[in-house]
Amino acid sequence: MIPVAIDEVCAVAIAEAFRGDGEILCNPIGTTPIIGGRLARATFEPDMVMTDTISVLAANTLPVGDPDAERLVEAWMPYRDIFDVVWSGRRHIVMGASQIDARGNQNLAAIGDWQKPKAQLLGLRGAPGNLVNHATTYWVPNHSTRTFVPEVDVVSGPGYDRVAGLSAAVRDNHEIRRVVSNLGVFDFANDEKRMQLVSVHPNITVDQVVEATGFELVVGDEVVEPRLPTDEELHLIREVIDPHGLRKAEFGS
Repeated sequence: MIPVAIDEVCAVAIAEAFRGDGEILCNPIGTTPIIGGRLARATFEPDMVMTDTISVLAANTLPVGDPDAERLVEAWMPYRDIFDVVWSGRRHIVMGASQIDARGNQNLAAIGDWQKPKAQLLGLRGAPGNLVNHATTYWVPNHSTRTFVPEVDVVSGPGYDRVAGLSAAVRDNHEIRRVVSNLGVFDFANDEKRMQLVSVHPNITVDQVVEATGFELVVGDEVVEPRLPTDEELHLIREVIDPHGLRKAEFGS
């Protein structure tokens, strides 16, 4: 069996979040999420469309970080057209989270009191619109009590408690599909809509995940390891999608 690295496990876990999406815009942000999205499209979700991260929809599988790679252009997709796709709900985005809490509230804006923050971050960006219009997955490469917190300082992307009192149209479109970190995979598929541990990555224990989380996780009786990449997926990750190993920067290697 070919040895598998943690970055490849995480890329496959992100890819799995897109399983069953069909004809939507796959819109992952960041190196590892882009690898996961392109991997899903190249294997089990061929009907998804993806941008080249600039302005066009590309039919071929592009390597990350290579602006000169040959593109088989399907359509033009300038930034302004993204909003039409967002409002239609036919999009699944992967965003980061500087903080995230048990109900899925995400913070990308600031750390500390919003009126005088200790650190100014990206801002709300498009997170509010994303969360009330289509499926969202989060990628957190550094799982710790600083990122998985009891309460986020600023709500950029609303969690399940925030949308509970809103209209049915909002509630029906609000879905936090997965949270993938460098320790495990999480979802909210329980009656309380609280973050629950789905699987732990190889060589990681449930106790390690619990200790690195600043709130009480929902943990079932049986927590499994995620699906490992197939030989075909390893080939795609290593030779086609990320031949220069750019993904490893997020893992300190």
